[in-house]
Amino acid sequence: MFSKSKINEPKPAEPAKPAPAPAAAPQKPASDFKAPPPKAKPPASILSSDLHISGNLKTTGDIQVEGTVEGDIRAHLLTVGESATIKGEVIADDVVVNGRIVGRVRGLKVRLTSTARVEGDIIHKTIAIESGAHFEGSVQRQDDPLTKKSAAAPVAKPAAPKASA
Repeated sequence: MFSKSKINEPKPAEPAKPAPAPAAAPQKPASDFKAPPPKAKPPASILSSDLHISGNLKTTGDIQVEGTVEGDIRAHLLTVGESATIKGEVIADDVVVNGRIVGRVRGLKVRLTSTARVEGDIIHKTIAIESGAHFEGSVQRQDDPLTKKSAAAPVAKPAAPKASA
């Protein structure tokens, strides 16, 4: 009853043409702008128990301290081993303390395990303190503990009137 009309059908030569290939060629350089595939996260840098460092450490990666550090540490994740001692300020997104820190701790997430010993202030967004942890200092919650607040600076007092001669 009904028949298919050949008026709207493409010509046989048109599908045989590699029309998408020329269009794909200009798009290939555009694919060079794509982000590279995610790389496997490198393992944490480990400072062994026989290592003693005097100086500051700064990385965007992870650090596991088993030795002694006299200086400030800035990292993404800082893990302080049970035999480790850090004397200085610690700033990290995540801080896990199994050992000893003498100094200020700043972290989005701070965790003091049962073997932790912290002598200094802790500025955090979230904190967990296990039973048995030793902590001497103050605890302060901030939405952004990684940045030092300029409001914490002392307010200037008005100058005393000068004596006239």
